[in-house]
Amino acid sequence: MRIAIGQLWQETNTLNPLPTTLTEFEAFGVFEGAALIDQFAETNELGGFIQSLRAWPEQPEIIGLMRFAAWPSGPVDAATFHALIARTVDALQRAGRVDAVLLALHGSLVAECEADVEGHLLQRVRALIGPKIPLVATLDLHANVTRRMVDNADVLTLYHTAPHIDVMGTGRRGAAALRRMMIDGAKPVTAFRKLPLVVPAERANTQDPTSFSYGVRKTLEGWERNRHVLSAGLATVQPWLDIPDLGSSVLVIVDGDAWKSWSEEACANLANEVWTHRRDYLPELVDAAAAVRAAFVGHVSNVPARHDGQVENVPHGLTVISDSADATTSGSTGDSTVLLSELIKYDWPRPALVTLVGPETVVEAERRGVGADWTSSLGASRNPRDFKPITLPVRVANLFDAKFILSGHLAEKLPIDMGRSAVLVHKNVHIVVTSRTGPHFAPQLFQAAGIDPFAASVLIAKSPCGFRAAYADRAKQIFVARAPGCAPADFWTRPFTRIPRPLWPWDEMEWTAK
Repeated sequence: MRIAIGQLWQETNTLNPLPTTLTEFEAFGVFEGAALIDQFAETNELGGFIQSLRAWPEQPEIIGLMRFAAWPSGPVDAATFHALIARTVDALQRAGRVDAVLLALHGSLVAECEADVEGHLLQRVRALIGPKIPLVATLDLHANVTRRMVDNADVLTLYHTAPHIDVMGTGRRGAAALRRMMIDGAKPVTAFRKLPLVVPAERANTQDPTSFSYGVRKTLEGWERNRHVLSAGLATVQPWLDIPDLGSSVLVIVDGDAWKSWSEEACANLANEVWTHRRDYLPELVDAAAAVRAAFVGHVSNVPARHDGQVENVPHGLTVISDSADATTSGSTGDSTVLLSELIKYDWPRPALVTLVGPETVVEAERRGVGADWTSSLGASRNPRDFKPITLPVRVANLFDAKFILSGHLAEKLPIDMGRSAVLVHKNVHIVVTSRTGPHFAPQLFQAAGIDPFAASVLIAKSPCGFRAAYADRAKQIFVARAPGCAPADFWTRPFTRIPRPLWPWDEMEWTAK
């Protein structure tokens, strides 16, 4: 029994003006064959595949195809798209006869010349292996699931959680669905509903028992405990995609036609419930200035503050402010100075932490050396459309390699390398500047820089929701800032020209899943 596994993963943000090239995939690590299996046996979806397959009594031979992954950013350029697809398909052809294929995909990868990269890849793989070989793929909860994906994969298995803390578990669930097909003879039947709906990521917190998303997660997990259900998922989609066929989706995949009517009804009912609760996803945004002021007031006096800068008691301790519009986890550029401009207005009793992507700044910091003082132009080097640079006197406090192992949101033992980096200090504002984009919320990034993030006065997290997995239990207060960037929570205020219409929240209309 020979089972081929591979990965093609990137979450695209079409509002980001920077294209994703092969260089970005190479920086994150390209692996093939046995090296893929050796490197990722304990990491993310591939690790879930490998560990599950190794535990099968049948002891299948695992064939490594290609692992391509890049951090969320702008659309993949055409040359890179063709290279990614060709190398993956070539690897499968070289593998010879296989009995099944398991692929770890994102579901919202967009190229300049192809709006549905995963659908294209699944179609190519299906054409190569034929209609009878099982093909199972995992997807992110923010996948833009298309009919082409559904028609070419036997089973699609989605993350259930946001923050994404079930990444490896999703790989195991995908492998379990494959085993049901190969060993138990399951015959997948898919119910699929596409909703004319896109929702912000900020409040889609499946770990919060008070949220609507928590109840959806529990429903899906309950369905999957039914031995007749191979997979069930809600994809609330990456909202910063100006592409045709954009929309959220519900999938329910069962074993055999006997459960088809149940799956269709369950799928339609959940789609209607999501539609009914669509406004529950709209976040409370706080002006950047008010959020920073509230963080400062809570540290230095008993003067009350409220989310809008008015009145409310604010506790002492760590404040986390989500700069979700510039979230690098959402494919933004990571070079916003909006929150930094507010932080420098105050004398913080403990460090105030903020990050920037700025390779040129890192080069200059290295040239000057640790301890050097200079007046630096910071930010807006990657996205001058949305941001303006800020000029500050700073001191080089540290130079380091931003390498660490990420576990938690988005990752299980995932190696991260954000390149040479610097810590610049202005008064007690610590600016962590990296050469490359990456998880600009992660405690491990600050720790690699020699900073304890949990001892800070305030921390700017460039993440809309996933940062909560790291900080919710440690922060005294959390705000989501209203600010410019490529990943705004109020994305419908930006110009979109290719999306299907009507589509909520751009349009108000009646809708019911049949």
